[in-house]
Amino acid sequence: MSLSEKVTALGEILPSAAPPAASYLPWRLSGNYLYISGQLPLKEGRLCATGKLGQDVCLEEGQAAAKQCALNILAQLQQACETASLSYLGLIKISGFVNSAPEFHDQHLVLNGASEFLYAVLGDSGRHSRSAVGVSSLPLNAAVEIEAIFEITPA
Repeated sequence: MSLSEKVTALGEILPSAAPPAASYLPWRLSGNYLYISGQLPLKEGRLCATGKLGQDVCLEEGQAAAKQCALNILAQLQQACETASLSYLGLIKISGFVNSAPEFHDQHLVLNGASEFLYAVLGDSGRHSRSAVGVSSLPLNAAVEIEAIFEITPA
């Protein structure tokens, strides 16, 4: 089953990979690793969650934003695999940044929105290590930003 079919089976649609919004690559290969730049919770060209967790955004909204970031990561993965004739072997790590009010301490729970979705799509190859970091702001006032590292092989 293709990546797109796996996502569709979970009731979602794999979006097109978003172009970079500044001077960076959306993904980069290095050896057997694919590094995917931080993805914001963009859906149809618009942020689906802005503001600070614990102030403007509730935990459930933050988890949904993290899931959208995961969808965007998968879109970049698909584009990289198609462009560079690659197959992914597994997800190694995600790093998540949560726009947090000073008293918000549940960044790890926000990132569960991405982790659980990635595992649902990728199965055992979606098990990963991760970091969940609270930050004082993110680009465009996004609630969440997540980057990823995949192990890959030539197709």
